[in-house]
Amino acid sequence: MICRLFVAVLIVPALAHAQFTVQASHTTASLRGIANVDGQVAWASGTAGTVLKTLDGGTHWVACATPAGAEKLDFRGIQAFDDKTALVMSSGKGDLSRVYKTSDGCVTWQLLFTNPDAPDGFFDAMYFMRRDEGWLLGDPVKGNFYVGNTSDGGATWTRSKSPDLNEPTRNIGAFAASNQSFTVSLTGPIFGGGAGYLYRGSWPGCSQSQSYNQPELCLDRIPFDRLHLPLQAEGAAAGIFAVVATTEAVVAVGGDYTQPANPAMTAAVSLDDGLTWHAAVTQPHGYRSTVAYDVSTKTWITAGPNGTDISRDNGIHWTPLQPDNTKGDASDADRDWNAISLPFVVGPKGRIGKLRAESLKLTR
Repeated sequence: MICRLFVAVLIVPALAHAQFTVQASHTTASLRGIANVDGQVAWASGTAGTVLKTLDGGTHWVACATPAGAEKLDFRGIQAFDDKTALVMSSGKGDLSRVYKTSDGCVTWQLLFTNPDAPDGFFDAMYFMRRDEGWLLGDPVKGNFYVGNTSDGGATWTRSKSPDLNEPTRNIGAFAASNQSFTVSLTGPIFGGGAGYLYRGSWPGCSQSQSYNQPELCLDRIPFDRLHLPLQAEGAAAGIFAVVATTEAVVAVGGDYTQPANPAMTAAVSLDDGLTWHAAVTQPHGYRSTVAYDVSTKTWITAGPNGTDISRDNGIHWTPLQPDNTKGDASDADRDWNAISLPFVVGPKGRIGKLRAESLKLTR
């Protein structure tokens, strides 16, 4: 059944017209963190200790207070729960990788956690399933990734067993391009990284309910299988940059960020919760750093420096999503994006966009 889906010939349009409305962020920081709460409240983060927030769907973005001592940090990941509460993750070597939290709408911040592998190590992604339950991924040190779990909203972190690489770690670490190198599927944590490797964890000995709702009780029982995905894998700039799991599919995107227009091997999909993988039949048209799924329209969307693509068949075929000048789109509204949290998207030099409500709806 799975193989038939990949060889089936689907009729898809050559391109789709719909796009992001570019918003005023009032910053020149490079933005890589974005967290939508409800379409009106959203948070963004980036270089120079930058954290932004909107309460009106992006009509107005305002700058938050920078955590003390974080003026030079690169906040590549952010997770928000409402207009008052958010966690932000910085990426950098050693103790430049940290996690901060605000509970008063970013007036003040508390330093919760600093990279335990300092002076080495590098945080790549922070993923929360709910307000209290989250995960943290860091580059390998001495042959092991940092994989940590919190069950108290980030106040404390428990280190789990991670894949034993049994080889030099060069080009195998994860990427912090969009805070999406880590996710949790139905059967366990999954993360991707350099050389096209994906690490698939599971919780043997734990019930499905327990593994999802109380994963901290199963941490020391997580075995990881390492899989090589059909994505670009040669060199330090190539591999898996983002992976997202739904109940129907797990989609991974990436490529080589030094070759942004190279469309070869930029997306792969699994229809069995990450167990087996296939290259997308029709690939996105360049390197992609971020991917997201819109439940209401059952549409996947992926973006990067040279454009945006959508898929309506769980990542098997991708179609370019291009600006619509009849809607007033800027000619570059499809490109120069780093990370998505629908309907918002962020990029370099303070770039923020919002997907128009009608953008992903099928037209006849």
